[in-house]
Amino acid sequence: MAEPQSSAITNAQTTNLEVRQQWQIDPHQDVSSIPLAELNPAHPARFQANTALPVFERLRREDPVHLTEESQFDRYWSIARYDDIKAIDTNHAVFSSDLGNGGIRLGWRPTTEGERNAFFHLPMFIMEDPPKHDAQRKVVAPMFTPRRIAELSDLIRSRAGAILDELPEGETFNWVRRVSVELTGQMLATLFDVPQEDRHLLIHWSDTVERIPDPNYFESMEEGFKELWKCFEYFNEVWQERAARGEPGDDLISFLVHGEATRNMPPNEFLGNMLLLIVGGNDTTRNSISGGVLALNEHPDQFALLQSDPGLIPNMASEVIRWQSPVAHMCRTAMEDIEVGGKTIRKWDKVCMWYYSGNRDEDAFDSAGEFRIDRPDARKHLAFGFGIHRCLGNRLAEMQLRIIWEEILSRFSAVELAGEPKYLLSSFIHGITDLPVQVRRK
Repeated sequence: MAEPQSSAITNAQTTNLEVRQQWQIDPHQDVSSIPLAELNPAHPARFQANTALPVFERLRREDPVHLTEESQFDRYWSIARYDDIKAIDTNHAVFSSDLGNGGIRLGWRPTTEGERNAFFHLPMFIMEDPPKHDAQRKVVAPMFTPRRIAELSDLIRSRAGAILDELPEGETFNWVRRVSVELTGQMLATLFDVPQEDRHLLIHWSDTVERIPDPNYFESMEEGFKELWKCFEYFNEVWQERAARGEPGDDLISFLVHGEATRNMPPNEFLGNMLLLIVGGNDTTRNSISGGVLALNEHPDQFALLQSDPGLIPNMASEVIRWQSPVAHMCRTAMEDIEVGGKTIRKWDKVCMWYYSGNRDEDAFDSAGEFRIDRPDARKHLAFGFGIHRCLGNRLAEMQLRIIWEEILSRFSAVELAGEPKYLLSSFIHGITDLPVQVRRK
């Protein structure tokens, strides 16, 4: 596999700190005091401060298809209501995910042919349109069939039990690191068939994807992308080893090595797809595990209901995912003029579908602002997306969440919050970085 061409990032001399200072806001400012035209729903400071929900409540009420003219992400539309989000997500003919057209993240723009060889341009099949998207997704889809997922059940239960058995009683610890990250990291290593001791590298690279713009971790975007290329170096060695095997293995890397649509990927695309699988296998599950503990602490009546009826765990898993919305948004680029919610979106406009908002839409969910583990329609949440880009590993994520809670209830009478949670500086992944808790065993 050839080395990628290197290229300077646009505005590479601008540091992450300078970008943050340029777009500084008070994340606790009363949203109603901000002129509607000046609202920037995607500002990551509000997500880190856990003050973003009032922004979307206002948008759903006053301007559900909202244009932000200026932001650190340039110009973009926010889609706040459930039905509009679902309509866009299922219309891939008009709304493109292709990285060359702007991809699925805010701030990314259409690229020239020359830029597509640069080391910061990382194609992946979630950022492709048909037919390439369909062909590459098909290569890894066999890993997530119902049969394969069912075969992982006993392994997940064994690991979950071992993790929980090692937790200290009567001491405060970070649930995110001791439980959520540990369980998902072990599963990632299994799916890739790499040594379990390397799972911490996988989590590090997953975290790096979201921390690239954060001046607390990287001085510039370029520095962050250089760290990601260490992921390429690691998996390039794994790729070569799998390619040299006589028979294809039963893991995600082997599927990519031998798949007709993936075996000849250039380095940038190989790294992009590896990061997609790592982040996809980590962030949704880990933040839902953490988010469930937080939600049940904030709603003790629901924890009491769960203890009285553990049969609610499968439905609770869906409600936790709706409530947490671990992927806060996905973006598309309009490929033609189209009307949405009475507004005209022009060709090449960036459109942000706020799953975080649609999952709290009162027109879609009865009492949407309430956390209810017996909610009858919890599974219709938007958190996994809809249409051709719907999350491949959604059933695996649900199973891990179900099993960890079955094991929690069998061991603990309480998992109690022992401090304030801390949130990720990101409006893409709605993540919890620290969740201090104490456990009480039965």
